Amino acid sequence: MTLFAWRRRQNWIIIGVLYALFMMSRYNYSAISPLLLDAFGWDKTDLSLLETAMPFFYGLSVLINATIVDRIGGRKAYLIGSAGVVLANLVFGAGHFAILTAPAVIDGVANPATFIGGLSPRQMAYAMSAVWAVNAYFQSFGAMAIIKINSQWFAPNERGTFSAIFGVLIRFGIVLAFSGVPLIAAVTGKWYWGFWIPAMLVAAFACLDYFFVKDKPEEAGYKAVIADEKAKKEKPNTIELIKGVVGNRKVLTFALASIMIGFVRRSIVDSWWPLYLKEVLGVSGTSLIPQIMPWGIAILGIAGGFALGPLSDKLGRRAPVIGVGFLGMAGGLVLFYLVGANSLGGWETVICLSILSFFVNGVHGVLMGAASMDLGGKRGSASVAGVFDGAQYFFAAPFTGLLVGYITKNFGWDTWKLWPVPFALIGFLLMLTLWNEKSEKSGGGH
Repeated sequence: MTLFAWRRRQNWIIIGVLYALFMMSRYNYSAISPLLLDAFGWDKTDLSLLETAMPFFYGLSVLINATIVDRIGGRKAYLIGSAGVVLANLVFGAGHFAILTAPAVIDGVANPATFIGGLSPRQMAYAMSAVWAVNAYFQSFGAMAIIKINSQWFAPNERGTFSAIFGVLIRFGIVLAFSGVPLIAAVTGKWYWGFWIPAMLVAAFACLDYFFVKDKPEEAGYKAVIADEKAKKEKPNTIELIKGVVGNRKVLTFALASIMIGFVRRSIVDSWWPLYLKEVLGVSGTSLIPQIMPWGIAILGIAGGFALGPLSDKLGRRAPVIGVGFLGMAGGLVLFYLVGANSLGGWETVICLSILSFFVNGVHGVLMGAASMDLGGKRGSASVAGVFDGAQYFFAAPFTGLLVGYITKNFGWDTWKLWPVPFALIGFLLMLTLWNEKSEKSGGGH
């Protein structure tokens, strides 16, 4: 291994683990949602407020912050994001101090939880959603920062492989959230440590980012990976970056595809299933199936990243690989519906969601980790990734939050399994319009 490869790996490990911890501190509320419902006396409609606030404000913030990241660099952006993520998670955990009495059933009568200031459970849900919206804002710096840094450390023909590694980080963070956080809550006996411990871990790795991470090879004493004359401007013009992004047909098409990924990912793979397991299968927390589920989702998701990412490098085209992935999503959702709940003792849910993760993670990785750098180059990679990621979260928010809460409450969980299928098919059709487009061969901006 060359000195450059070793230095790049050091950079990559620190910012990679930090991103996984961002994911842990983003999805921890979903992972222990059954505990939050019990602690605050909420129902699925209350939970849907948080499920809407996170993606909505995350998506909006990414669109706003992407050009900022391109201007200030990934390392500084990571530090800003980390500070906010730590604060928001500490405050959310401190919400337990607002509970005066827990919800209880006395003599057959349901007594709701009571809170300081006379707040009702629904008002408390709004308050906690506001805290989580702040978390969403600072979370938005994470993906943009990691893509900005690595667009300068990885050459174009390495980006499909990078997208696979990026997918590993996402799935590792999901495991930390959906497996680790329930274990933290079980061991400590307190749900709020599921927010405080992730905050401490983010703070620790933010310190490593401050001392050891470099934005580009030149800052570490190495030659630039890509000769890009346009990238020599120290601070790219924000208006120029925005025009370069929104005026590009490929960018907009991939952004629409990212929205379609969001409908599947946010409503099925990355959220709501812990509540599905509790209400339909009667298992939650540290039970075997809820603990195995994140690992199945992670392992198959990682496999999807390493299957689809390098394949897109070999083909020299991203769209066909992404398109096939969308068809896989549609098939996975239909399979999930057809096998039925508890047909294999609950293991059918693990199998189906793991298969779905293979395609969701693979497609998301190629789009976010490779296509964004192809189209953005060293100057605008964060801006393009911001459009992709921001669109995915922002436009999916009301559907994967409020709508899913309404669907599951009024039409049941079988409808939840099928409703994203049309969006997966739309994603495939979008990719047909770019089917023969080759990935960029230079690092050259817009």
